[in-house]
Amino acid sequence: HLNTAPARRQTAGRRYDERVNTPPAADKPFAPACERNAEPIAAQLQPYLPGRKTLLEIGSGTGQHAAALAGRWPQLQWQTSDVAAQLPGIRNWLYEAGLDNTPAPLILDLNDSAWPRLHAEVVFSANTLHIISWPQVQTLFQRLEPIIDQGGLLIIYGPFKYRGEFTSPSNADFDAQLRAADPQRGIRDAEAVDELAAGIGLTLLADHAMPANNQMRVWQR
Repeated sequence: HLNTAPARRQTAGRRYDERVNTPPAADKPFAPACERNAEPIAAQLQPYLPGRKTLLEIGSGTGQHAAALAGRWPQLQWQTSDVAAQLPGIRNWLYEAGLDNTPAPLILDLNDSAWPRLHAEVVFSANTLHIISWPQVQTLFQRLEPIIDQGGLLIIYGPFKYRGEFTSPSNADFDAQLRAADPQRGIRDAEAVDELAAGIGLTLLADHAMPANNQMRVWQR
């Protein structure tokens, strides 16, 4: 948590801490997968982000992706977000990175009845769809409809199934582990996600194969 009363300003319908320059109160959370996939994600994002000014990251988790990636596009405001419990860890990563284009994270919780009014040229999310329930995935896309600007992009990284089939035995094993821990979780069918995207005016632009049997799927309004 921040230890001093920060300067604040109004943006996107929600007040947030402008400064992320207070020393972290605890050790940073660490996700090995984020460290492994940062470079491949950066390489695939490169064609899409130059010239863009605003990116909203949904489910920022530890905050590692923002810390590792945002500095590559200094013209782009990379806005992190997650449930309240994740925000202290995200702040710690942003503090250490010391970037000028990463404002303090927003609370965005799918269990909240509504989200603040937001707009972004790009919405990015990594490794989120398989750890939330399918009704929550549906809610997420409903919430994204007013957020993504005309011509804007939705970019989702993670594992997918195609026509009900896993892309690898390891993904099938991963899906079984997810469902054993929580039956509401699981790797999503690409076609079902495409249908949700189409329902809010998004068209599939690209589907990039990524390391470790992941995909980066890009839709555009």
